[in-house]
Amino acid sequence: FRGVNMEAAAVALTKPQIIVHVEKSLNYTVFDTKWIPCSAKFVVVGSHPRDTGALEIYELNKGELKCIAKREKSKPFKCATFGAANLHQRHVATGDFSGKLSTWDLENSEVPIYSIKGHSEIINSIDGCGGLGIGGGAPELVTGSRDGSVKVWDTRQKDAAVATMEPAEGETRRDCWTVAFGNSFSDEERCVVSGYDNGDIKMFDLRMMCLKWETNVKSGVCSVQFDRKDIPMNKMVATTLEAKFHVYDLRTHHPQKGFTSLSEKVSKSSTVWCTQHLPQNRDLFVTSGGTGDIYLWKYCYPAKRSRKDESGADIGVMGSVELIQNATLSSQPINSVDWSPDKEGLMVCTAFDQCVRVCVVTKLNRI
Repeated sequence: FRGVNMEAAAVALTKPQIIVHVEKSLNYTVFDTKWIPCSAKFVVVGSHPRDTGALEIYELNKGELKCIAKREKSKPFKCATFGAANLHQRHVATGDFSGKLSTWDLENSEVPIYSIKGHSEIINSIDGCGGLGIGGGAPELVTGSRDGSVKVWDTRQKDAAVATMEPAEGETRRDCWTVAFGNSFSDEERCVVSGYDNGDIKMFDLRMMCLKWETNVKSGVCSVQFDRKDIPMNKMVATTLEAKFHVYDLRTHHPQKGFTSLSEKVSKSSTVWCTQHLPQNRDLFVTSGGTGDIYLWKYCYPAKRSRKDESGADIGVMGSVELIQNATLSSQPINSVDWSPDKEGLMVCTAFDQCVRVCVVTKLNRI
């Protein structure tokens, strides 16, 4: 033990560890993965080399990953969500490279239950709300596309989107990279946040049908997520190019300055691809990097969430972000991450090395 700092070693052992439980190499490019609620299974979507779509289901069983269903579709898939599904049926919604939105019964995925040509170009991102017992109001989907539009869908209404947010005629259409639902704490309240390739972040109030807030973070926004969808807006994380992410306190909206925020630079990463909050603790979240790293962060609240400015208006006060743990899982960027909603610390992620990995993050209940 000569030369070993025993105190530092003891501290390291008490911290959460990010451990790869099992990994599987695939023969196609993977773009997204999502746990199937109330199960030890997850869905993987992506693109085969022959430009067709891959939709596969894997089951975690006795330390191994077994593919229990696979479908090949005409167009590659970019994104997927269970956010608008009910717990009994658990239908998955997908967005593909042709701009088509579809929902699938995983027990019989030969043809989609619902399908509509929602966008003129690729659907980059999809999110759902009102399903799985999470969030008030109707089950809805939101999609963001390269065509610059953000659309909200109720799959019970077959023909058109229930809301469309897009630039006015003649305005520049920016590539929408990410969308997320939030503030869905009642049957009436709900909002959508979208992030764009030029660094724009826009928040739309779906009850008032207006733009509530916007900002620009000066580099492309890869991922946005509220810490919870089904509570009054609390905080939100946005990840970007150039190794940064931003945390916004959404409890206090200043009439001129908007929402207060902090920025954090991730040391090794070139792009922070995505973020995911832990379902069992909204103050813990992970980010994934372009260097194949996963970072676990904790948000620490300030003593007071707001203060009065010079004019007497309320303005938010930011807390701080603490890096809890990080681990290198891949030699390529990790492009999607999803926590299990049922088992704390169980996580699945995909990377551009064409691998899917199931990881275990330990001791989360002690943070």
